[in-house]
Amino acid sequence: MDLTQLEVFRAIAEEGSVTAAAGKLHRVPSNISTRLRQLEEELGTQLFSREKLRLHITDAGRTLLDYAHRILALTEEARLQVSSQHPTGVFTLGAIESTAAVRLPPLIARYHQTWPDVELDLSTGPSGEMIDGLLAGEYSAVFIDGPPKHPQLEGMPVFAEEMVVISSLNHPPVTSATTISGATIYAFRANCSYRRLFENWFARENAAPGKIFEMESYHGILACVSAGAGLAMVPRSMLENMPGKDSVSAWPLAGQMGLINIWLVWRKGSRSANLRAMTDMLEIVPA
Repeated sequence: MDLTQLEVFRAIAEEGSVTAAAGKLHRVPSNISTRLRQLEEELGTQLFSREKLRLHITDAGRTLLDYAHRILALTEEARLQVSSQHPTGVFTLGAIESTAAVRLPPLIARYHQTWPDVELDLSTGPSGEMIDGLLAGEYSAVFIDGPPKHPQLEGMPVFAEEMVVISSLNHPPVTSATTISGATIYAFRANCSYRRLFENWFARENAAPGKIFEMESYHGILACVSAGAGLAMVPRSMLENMPGKDSVSAWPLAGQMGLINIWLVWRKGSRSANLRAMTDMLEIVPA
């Protein structure tokens, strides 16, 4: 039983004859008769009783007609939801934690006020997980540090960030990676792009961190650093929005090393109405 059969069946029920149904659907009567016969054979029951040139719907036909109305209505609703140029339906977003905490709340609030029919679903995680989820179809788009390096992805830079090294207040100035070579550092898991940036900073200056403790939150990292247990690298915007920001010192990276862009990234060829509405709200920053 397919949608075409249900459309033919509904037309016959509404028009009362094969000929009238054929005219309504712009088909030849023989095609309509064949479709009806195939449907009755598949279901193993008569949907209409024949009386001269008229067809009268049977009890089984009335039962099917109720389902046909609902199925075809849902099908049309789904088509409109998917193909509509008007943002609507579910919009799944992923974001690295710092961006979700600092940058997205005002953007999401404005998006919801502008497009109340869209159901925003936001998840957070390391950049590696966000990319894997995007490629697997779990997200419509993700906010990560960019640009995207996978051939199936594209995007746009949307937020400028500055990464800083944080230390306890009594720590000597951090002027380069060599000044803290061998120091204990706190970072997220290995698939975190900020951790890779921190490690690359050491490597570029022929230095190396000591023990790396993996943490699950910026609040935990800040607590350990402020206690003098080690150092960390965090976005300045995240630090400035955290309680306890005055309990640590922030040291900028020399040159342009600490300056990065956060990108909104999506799969190539998948710019839905929801995604277009989001990109229209975002101001592109220089890549």
